[in-house]
Amino acid sequence: MRVSIISLVLALDCMAYASAEVPVWQKIALERQQYRDASISRISPRIPNVQPANLPLNVLNTARSMLTRQEVKITEMSSTELLGLLASGKLTAVEVTNAFLRRAGVAQKLVNCITEVLPERALATAKYLDDYYRKHRKPIGPFHGLPISVKEHIGVKGLTYNAAICSKAGDISPDDHDLIKILGAAGAVIYARTTEPQSLMQFETHSNLYGTTVNPFNRNLTCGGSSGGEGALIGIRGSPLGIGSDIGGSIRVPSANNGLYGFKPTPKRLPSGLIAVAGGSDGIEGTLGPMSTTLEPLSLFMSTVMAAKPWVNDLSLLPIPWREESHFPVDPATGKPRKMRVGVMRWDGMVMPHPPVTRAINEVVDKMKSHGDQFEVVEFKDENYEEAMDAMWGLLFADGGDDVRNELKKTGEPISPLTEYSFIQPGTPKPPGWTLQQLWERKAVKSKFQSQYSAKWQAAGLDVLLCPVAPVVAGRLGTTKYGTYTALFNLLEYPAAVFPVSKVDERDNGVWKYTPKGGMDTENAMLWDANAYKGAPISLQLVARRFEDEKVLEALSVIQKALALPFDDPTK
Repeated sequence: MRVSIISLVLALDCMAYASAEVPVWQKIALERQQYRDASISRISPRIPNVQPANLPLNVLNTARSMLTRQEVKITEMSSTELLGLLASGKLTAVEVTNAFLRRAGVAQKLVNCITEVLPERALATAKYLDDYYRKHRKPIGPFHGLPISVKEHIGVKGLTYNAAICSKAGDISPDDHDLIKILGAAGAVIYARTTEPQSLMQFETHSNLYGTTVNPFNRNLTCGGSSGGEGALIGIRGSPLGIGSDIGGSIRVPSANNGLYGFKPTPKRLPSGLIAVAGGSDGIEGTLGPMSTTLEPLSLFMSTVMAAKPWVNDLSLLPIPWREESHFPVDPATGKPRKMRVGVMRWDGMVMPHPPVTRAINEVVDKMKSHGDQFEVVEFKDENYEEAMDAMWGLLFADGGDDVRNELKKTGEPISPLTEYSFIQPGTPKPPGWTLQQLWERKAVKSKFQSQYSAKWQAAGLDVLLCPVAPVVAGRLGTTKYGTYTALFNLLEYPAAVFPVSKVDERDNGVWKYTPKGGMDTENAMLWDANAYKGAPISLQLVARRFEDEKVLEALSVIQKALALPFDDPTK
């Protein structure tokens, strides 16, 4: 029914939206929100309503108070714990799915992160898995019974996928995305779909379809974008594991903002094939990837997908299996892994990170240096990114934003300020975009930069690179604009993992003695106020070279164990 309503609205009203009492886009948005609310109303027991004006800034305890003790216990277990209990039969898939459906419904009331829940589909899948377990006394696959949430523009058969643009709200996926199929065959339960920003090209999550998604640790701050609904849902523990996408930082920024582990693989390792604006543009390649409350599921996610050989059906992928051999083998004599050479990029030379980010880097580096038998830390300064990043913006929006603007015009939908901001970057052309020759020139800049960066990395002899995720912990709503710290590695096509380190507290109250260089550096510096970011998670990024996906996750595991990360748990 929802498809026919949207189609009817578009067919009858688009030509007359300017004179209509209610604009077409608002009618579509209202229908989508009603559909979302109806899906949540089918969760049993029903989710109680809340008054947003009465909510505290940190709503994790609020979420706990709206659930049973057993629901809280289940939803705050790690994926590894849950999978162990499901595999042993100590928890049923139906019990776990119900708990996460309930917490996802609560999450929507508190942070506005859901586009729909799928109670009937999810519980039917969970019952099938429980029946299988009772009959065979074993799990059906490595993700048996684990609920997994999905960013909305990843296709689920028979459901809308729309890039958070009203004119696309009636587009229906004809089939499940390959990742959905693979994870479903491995026993995963798809139960919730999550919000994303207009056009997908923002570091916050706001759309005219669903409104603004906020950060569960501080509702005055952003959850990040564009996989912000995933970040907020997993951050509030409404999902143990989710699927996001990343073309400029869209997995890593929300993971960082919500104190999660997120992984952007090398492009062409995981199936892509997403609904998006400017479809078919390959100047910068996006990729899907996992987001989780803990580190271990990221490798399990990757190995499970690779074991299904997705390159057989998707010829755009490279046939590279997940490689289990260790890059840091343990020395039998010492019981410790081989020494890791870690580069440290403290800032990019353009926008200085706020004090909590710098504190986190210093704390991690100091801990590494205290484990000198395991880590060799070297400063890695490469601060000549302006030309390369201008080329990246020019490749992301080679049409000057025309495709997005044309979609918005279909329903009279207003453009979001952060969407518009993407189109006015120094490297972005004016509509109608680049000539073919100009496009080739920007691709040549990209290739040259990749070669130069690789040579510097090789000369430094790095295993991995430690650096910020962003110059802020989680931006104040409407202010998150700067993306070089993540987008740099989309340009380079390097795999990168994000991990939590600490949280903003009284240690960050001192005066920040820094003189900005001007431009975005000044704008970012003016945003600093320790009180504004209280309680926000502080996260960092670990990077490896192209197709060293296994290495970066293993390196993060070694670092995490050696340093006992995170130093402070933001959920406590």
